[in-house]
Amino acid sequence: MQLDITTRDGKVKPNALRLKGLLPAVVYGRAEESTPITVDRKAFEKIFHAAGESTVITLAGVGENKDALIHDVEFDALTGTPTHADFYAIQKGQKVTVAIPFEFDGESPAVKDKAAILVKVMHELEVTCEPKDLPHAFHIDLSTLVEYDDKITVADIKIPANVELTAGPEEVIAMVTEAKEEVVEEVAADITAIEISEERGKKEDEEGDAAAPAAETKE
Repeated sequence: MQLDITTRDGKVKPNALRLKGLLPAVVYGRAEESTPITVDRKAFEKIFHAAGESTVITLAGVGENKDALIHDVEFDALTGTPTHADFYAIQKGQKVTVAIPFEFDGESPAVKDKAAILVKVMHELEVTCEPKDLPHAFHIDLSTLVEYDDKITVADIKIPANVELTAGPEEVIAMVTEAKEEVVEEVAADITAIEISEERGKKEDEEGDAAAPAAETKE
């Protein structure tokens, strides 16, 4: 996937570029000097939707073509449109560490037939490898979760030979658990305490009536 870029004049304000349909951005890397650039916003959105942050793309238009990863994207809080992007240029032979997302496929029989609860413990997995070996995503087959407490762990994923993981093979990606009803304990009322309180109240009322002076009548 190729994205055309142009150098950005620092005198032009970012908002003025956005009004023209351009996205302010910057490209940098281990051997790449940080360079302000602009890209067509719609073209960027299309490539970002397809590549995400885990697929290498080619930046063209400024010097030699550069292999790069979309490293960071800022979005408008109200509209959700991108407002700025960082591209990380990759040297040939350089390894990168990237979080690869999980794509959950199928349906768990335990959830469908036994009303179990599906718990997705992890949503991405960090890997280290050369850019050409980066997987776009890891597919997780939920149909293997048949019984209560079945799990899918990192060890169940098919990992390419040249890809290194930071997570241990025993780490859980997804699991199913039995749905349990919450038991509400009923607190029995203390009848004795209520009766004592009522008797005490009656006694206080009677004592109050006896202590009150009789009303005087005037002729």
